[in-house]
Amino acid sequence: MISTSWTKKRDEKKRRINAVKHLVENIFIKRENIVETLQVLIQPGDRVVLEGNNQKQASFLAEALLQLDPAKVNKLHMVMSSISLPEHLDIFEKGIAEKVDFAYAGPQSLRIAQMLEDGILKIGEIHTYLELYGRLFIDLIPNVVLIAADKADRLGNLYTGPNTEETPTIAEAAAFKDGIVIVQVNEIVDELPRVDIPSSWVDFIVEADQPYQLEALFTRDPQNITELHILIAMLTIRGVYEKHHVKSLNHGVGFNTAAIELLLPTYAQSLGLKGKIATNWALNPHPTLIPAIESGWVDTLYAFGGEVGMEQYVAARPDIFFTGRDGSLRSNRALAQVAGQYAIDMFIGSTLQIDKNGNSSTVVSGRLAGFGGAPNMGHDPRGRRHSSKAWLDMITSKDPLAHGRKLVVQTVETFQNGNTPVFVETLDAVEVAKQSNLATAPVMIYGDDVTHVVTEEGVAYIYKAEGQEERRQALAAIAGVTSVGRTADPKTTQALRERGVVAYPEDIGVHRTEAKRSLLAAKNIKDLVEWSGGLYNPPAKFKNW
Repeated sequence: MISTSWTKKRDEKKRRINAVKHLVENIFIKRENIVETLQVLIQPGDRVVLEGNNQKQASFLAEALLQLDPAKVNKLHMVMSSISLPEHLDIFEKGIAEKVDFAYAGPQSLRIAQMLEDGILKIGEIHTYLELYGRLFIDLIPNVVLIAADKADRLGNLYTGPNTEETPTIAEAAAFKDGIVIVQVNEIVDELPRVDIPSSWVDFIVEADQPYQLEALFTRDPQNITELHILIAMLTIRGVYEKHHVKSLNHGVGFNTAAIELLLPTYAQSLGLKGKIATNWALNPHPTLIPAIESGWVDTLYAFGGEVGMEQYVAARPDIFFTGRDGSLRSNRALAQVAGQYAIDMFIGSTLQIDKNGNSSTVVSGRLAGFGGAPNMGHDPRGRRHSSKAWLDMITSKDPLAHGRKLVVQTVETFQNGNTPVFVETLDAVEVAKQSNLATAPVMIYGDDVTHVVTEEGVAYIYKAEGQEERRQALAAIAGVTSVGRTADPKTTQALRERGVVAYPEDIGVHRTEAKRSLLAAKNIKDLVEWSGGLYNPPAKFKNW
């Protein structure tokens, strides 16, 4: 019988940990020893998860990673949900890392596209968040993870506070498969407000020289909401929310959805919709949702992550938010993505391009942004079995086995800033896939998952369309003077309006002349602070008073 060792990974972990004993005190790494310690714990070719999601960045560890000697540590396979910091890409230019799997690269989207073209890095895949988290437990199991927390106690327990986000998921993938878990914390204390991650999951802790980087990614200043945004919001409220009685939902990030949030206490209130729509949310604590919360529109909100400046407000509204005994928000990006996929009735977002068949992507020529969680929430999960009025409203067949669908709504202006059309014949993502040697085109949301598209021209109820050609005509009818819009046939459009497949503003009682900023419940950030009773403390860059 062949003798086999079943503890190779465990033995290797023990070897690495023993090799740094002279650099650490128990599990605590001295700040000045962080680079030397990482250089021993991380080996060439390792799969390394560096925490960097939409908002929270393990910035101290990212900087330390960049200081490693590429002669000693190289060919790393990085796994990052979000490529956000310059250091995230600097490690490739320095030769420390060579391959990356990620979900989103908004702040670095231009640079990563150029580096890919130049052959400086290789891409495994562009993922959705849940897909990436899932693969950490299947075929992307990490050797080392580098994560961030607010505080650690002397035993190594962690407090992650409002911005827990994906930290427990990443830690678990390594902790239970003999990977090494290294954590940067803002401070080490004697007693934690609560324990978010137990010490048994943690191998090493380092107290950073400054708090981890946190971005106010979901804050939209109402002063930048235009009348066009307001018109689209009015069309969406009347043509989608009211029509289908949507109560549970997720809003993507953008001014179109921010406008909807600020119209709930005013325009939607005048329609008598309070309590009938938009009551239960899977959403980060958007500041633009404060007036709706204060007006009694929101029943519950489960968050993917926190938002800078919203900490005191959230703690003061425990009936709305999920908070711990310490009063701070408990967020969880993985669970919120699951809720967004299966538990809500509608996902509504935006995009950079939509093709004539309704496929959309935020990956365009020269810009490799990725798409984060939109594909998770922006599709119909066929595993769903619980019903709701909105879900059942999507049934278009009399088949006794017919079932409902999640509403997947795209709200876009027909042209972006700079007169760039949103509606195109073919997505740039098709060509990007060829140039980048990707196996499939990086489509964010596939057209057959989309139920509604809303522009300033009107609403296309494409879930009602009969066949691909009719879907194309419905989209063309609301695509304005883009190349796609110019293919619309007036007679066909009229027939679609009569059948309710297309609705223009006058068809659903929306008056374009009423789309004024006076409808907004808050006109600027200062108004949001006042709505919050002074509890909202916006970042300095949003203060102009």
